[in-house]
Amino acid sequence: MIEVGLPEGWVITTLGEISTKLQYGWTTKADLEKGKIKLLRTTDITSGKVDWGKVPYCTQDPEDLEKYLLKPGDIVISRAGSVGVSFLVTDADKDKGVFASYLIRFRPTEPIDRKYVYYFLKSPDYWAAIGASKSGIAVPNVNASKLADVPFPLAPVNQQKRIVVEIEKQFSRLDEAIVSVKRVKANLKRYKAAVLKAAVEGKLTEQWRKEHPSVEPAEKLLQRILAGRYKKWEEAESAKMKARNKKPKDDRWKKRYKEPAQPDVTELPLLPNGWAWVTVDQLAAAEPAAITDGPFGSNLKTEHYTSSGPRVIRLQNIGVAEFIDEKAHISEVHYVDLIKHSVEPNDIVIAALGQPAPKACLVPASVGNAIVKADCIRFRTSEPYVNPGYIMYSLNSDPTQKRTGKIIHGIGRPRLNLGEIKSIALPLPPKDEQDSIFDEIERRLSLMREIDRQVEIMLERSQRLRQSILKNAFSGQLVVQDAKGDFISGPAFCSNGSSDA
Repeated sequence: MIEVGLPEGWVITTLGEISTKLQYGWTTKADLEKGKIKLLRTTDITSGKVDWGKVPYCTQDPEDLEKYLLKPGDIVISRAGSVGVSFLVTDADKDKGVFASYLIRFRPTEPIDRKYVYYFLKSPDYWAAIGASKSGIAVPNVNASKLADVPFPLAPVNQQKRIVVEIEKQFSRLDEAIVSVKRVKANLKRYKAAVLKAAVEGKLTEQWRKEHPSVEPAEKLLQRILAGRYKKWEEAESAKMKARNKKPKDDRWKKRYKEPAQPDVTELPLLPNGWAWVTVDQLAAAEPAAITDGPFGSNLKTEHYTSSGPRVIRLQNIGVAEFIDEKAHISEVHYVDLIKHSVEPNDIVIAALGQPAPKACLVPASVGNAIVKADCIRFRTSEPYVNPGYIMYSLNSDPTQKRTGKIIHGIGRPRLNLGEIKSIALPLPPKDEQDSIFDEIERRLSLMREIDRQVEIMLERSQRLRQSILKNAFSGQLVVQDAKGDFISGPAFCSNGSSDA
């Protein structure tokens, strides 16, 4: 809450005492396409800016339009959903529309500086007061009377203006720094995409190929994979017939073998010497259901989840070449029932729903016993002939995703079916080169991940700095008074160039 010991001339009052009567907005439904008057809602102000082109219309316009029409200097606060979020109406928003019933409007009384009040509504003391005032179970909310009772540190008018100027000066510097940091983050994303693209085009290992001219080419590697798969199938079918005491008269039963999908190379680019185009299906392990999706329908529902036990790999776990450790569990008994959908360390899981497509990651050993959920494809590669890490990165590469983008379907919910995923074409290098590519990608992305970690630390620190600026602003410490009671420009709290909270 607000600290005691404020500068001379300051008083502790409340939002209700320094403003017009707090007013609820107009109650009506929103129409996204047609109408005469715009209806500003909580969701329209959560970013801190309003895109009036996306604000819907009133289904029913208010009879007393002037009562609800937004005017410059109005402040609206959300009373439900994103409780406490505020927006200051400026000249650019003049007469744009009315405010909805889940917003509360008030106007600071003259001569109080409206920006001074608005910045207070972003301060730690305000949010502490809002947190203490939240009520409700399904949707936290506050009402006008509770907002009116929020304590407010009122500075003399001339000091309010000085504080606003100092806040905006320091925020401007922070904003410039944040733009630079976010630019670094965006560049990291582009760098990752460039590394994966170079990897699947053979550019990362050009020197490696010069130094290793005699490795087994991918074509022969693929032949060994397919021959091994057929042999396993043949052995399994023979064992089944033997168990049934059935001896075949000839080899016609072997025609039941289903060859894996082959790539259509007519429009695929040329590959480096020793590489070959293959499909996901051709690289699958020589076992039943090496490529399979999760259980559908009543076999696995949200109500089956438990607080502990084997894991469920869901869409939210699958990042771009990254396993996101968001946990969901089922019971041991249920896990055994769904064992055919289980995953093992270094299995690849592919998101069949959403974009970019395909999006895939490796299952880490730390997951333990787990199954995949619907719309998640488990892909077990043919080891030791295939490096699953290289295949995972290849699936996430820009060239693969662009090719797959031509076959993805579904309006609003783009998806790939199991057959389409099996037919995805991938560039396959010799095994040793796969290992070399994987190691080089890991080395480069490891450096990138460390930079990204530092960027996140800087972004978090910028938020603490912003809150520290506001904390000091509304406790009378952002600028210093001289002996005459006037202000000396400059931040008193950051003589060392920092105001980290």
